[in-house]
Amino acid sequence: MEKIARKLIKSNAARMTGAGLALIIGFGASMASQADEAYAKKQLKNMSDYMSAQNNLSFNYDTTLDVVTKEQQRLTLAGSGTVVINRPDKIRSTRSSGFADIEMLFDGKTLTLIGKGKNIYTQLEVPGTLDHLLDVLRDKYNRPLPGADLFMSNPQDQLMAGVTNIKDLGSGVIGGVECDHLAFRKKEVDWQIWIAQGDRPYPCRYVITSKTIAGGPQYSIQLSDFKSGDGVVADDFAFNNSTNAKKIDLKDLPNAEDLPSNFVRGKTK
Repeated sequence: MEKIARKLIKSNAARMTGAGLALIIGFGASMASQADEAYAKKQLKNMSDYMSAQNNLSFNYDTTLDVVTKEQQRLTLAGSGTVVINRPDKIRSTRSSGFADIEMLFDGKTLTLIGKGKNIYTQLEVPGTLDHLLDVLRDKYNRPLPGADLFMSNPQDQLMAGVTNIKDLGSGVIGGVECDHLAFRKKEVDWQIWIAQGDRPYPCRYVITSKTIAGGPQYSIQLSDFKSGDGVVADDFAFNNSTNAKKIDLKDLPNAEDLPSNFVRGKTK
């Protein structure tokens, strides 16, 4: 009986020790998770503050857009472009892909969209700030500028709306630049961002993954040759029709973010 009692005591002690250890590990993991979340929030705010403080910005970018066929085959469309910004109300951007070659100019009053391949253009009066222009392009004309959330006046507000989960994934290297790699979750999308370490915390890569479309397609934008302040070459944001381009209606201008003509949009799941 004494031997049985000792075995029971040892067994219970082992279970209690194991449970206690699991509790400590769980508590430690929770504390670490909270610390990681706080660090990720801080790094995102640093990026947002840095980008907001730059009156002049320029960079090159490469984008990929996944499409998923009804046979569940994932296909990726790629494009490249440039952006030059002079806050608060001027921007020049270009975008080229296999089926579009678009340039956009905004001088604070007039938006000009140029279809370079067909030598056509259209103009809209959209007086206001860059933020206003980007909202109008996205909400009214369904022509969002690639990565627009990253260079509005307060990127953090745009990016964090609806976020339910945050993770710090450590370091990553994008284009030779060491970055902080952060991940965020929303109801309809997951998104990740890589932010350059050091005193210029600009976004190097931004990836959005859909949770409402079968196959979880992604959209990504990667920045390179990032410049700010005096490093930005002076630009002219006025339209000069040096090629005698033909003026057309907006509806007749190809959308740089649209699909090629041989692709047909399906329904979300």
